[in-house]
Amino acid sequence: MTELKNDRFLRALLRQPVDVTPVWMMRQAGRYLPEYRAARSRAGDFMGLCTNPERACEVTLQPLERYPLDAAILFSDILTIPDAMGLGLYFETGEGPKFRKPVRTAKDVESLPVVNAEKELTYVVDAVKTIRSELNGRVPLIGFSGSPWTLMTYMVEGGSSKDFRRAKTMVYDQPELAQLLLDKLVASVTDYLNAQIRAGAQAVQIFDTWGGALAHDAYLKYSLEPMQRIVGGLIKEHEGRQVPVILFTKGGGQWLESMADTGASALGLDWTTHIGLARQRVGERVALQGNMDPTMLYASPERIVSEVSAILAAYGKGNGHVFNLGHGITPEVDPEHAGAFIRAVHDLSYKYHSE
Repeated sequence: MTELKNDRFLRALLRQPVDVTPVWMMRQAGRYLPEYRAARSRAGDFMGLCTNPERACEVTLQPLERYPLDAAILFSDILTIPDAMGLGLYFETGEGPKFRKPVRTAKDVESLPVVNAEKELTYVVDAVKTIRSELNGRVPLIGFSGSPWTLMTYMVEGGSSKDFRRAKTMVYDQPELAQLLLDKLVASVTDYLNAQIRAGAQAVQIFDTWGGALAHDAYLKYSLEPMQRIVGGLIKEHEGRQVPVILFTKGGGQWLESMADTGASALGLDWTTHIGLARQRVGERVALQGNMDPTMLYASPERIVSEVSAILAAYGKGNGHVFNLGHGITPEVDPEHAGAFIRAVHDLSYKYHSE
């Protein structure tokens, strides 16, 4: 086991002392980087990157060559599980992900298999192993999955959606069928994340991109409860370390207390939630990750630094903060602006961790 040279990200997730606030970015390996665009062009398409462990490793490490980030995140896609279930994932330019065989009927749901990641998503497991080897203890590696509810929306809608009409109709009109689908996804996601942990992921994040689209009670039942079951089924310690779990619900600020009850180590915040008020609400129960508005990276470097300063001040002194954007970095961002953001977090945060 290679010793970690920089473990402040893992320490912060466990609310342990750090020298400065750690920082990483959702989608930090992505289209805003010219080197990523070149690698994607060589691969032919997005899935050509995801399904090739060496190429996935290459793009995972690209942002670490540019920036002093405190974590790497596996380069993959949240829809690998539905694809492994046989739904036929493909991407259309300008329209995002789609499935050739959406899940609409009881027969569709009943015929879905539970995914065995080590057999059916070998390329992801191999990518994790390859990345860990190449990192050589430089920073921790984050594994991830989409949440059951988020995966369900894509599977039932057949792709992206503005109103989630079909998925919500299933929840409201056929709750037993929706529950069966979610049960299969809970089992699949739990297996998938545990396979990533066994392969070398040192923390995992559950991306609940569309939980905030649900009504209050529906969120608790169909989004949060499945995630809580996953958290309960994950490997808690590996390679002599705790394996922290981050829950991120976009638009989930109203449910922070319930999210903190799941047993997760940390909660990701989107940019609509004030991080200082969030800290007051959850206390010492969980760490917090976030939460600068990603579009702030279009502003001048001076304005970006000012915003970083304000968010650090809002969180205040003490442990348990991982700095991140409130959602993924967008393709048109100037890489120099991302660099200014990351440097500012390290340069300005030391005073919040000194005695």
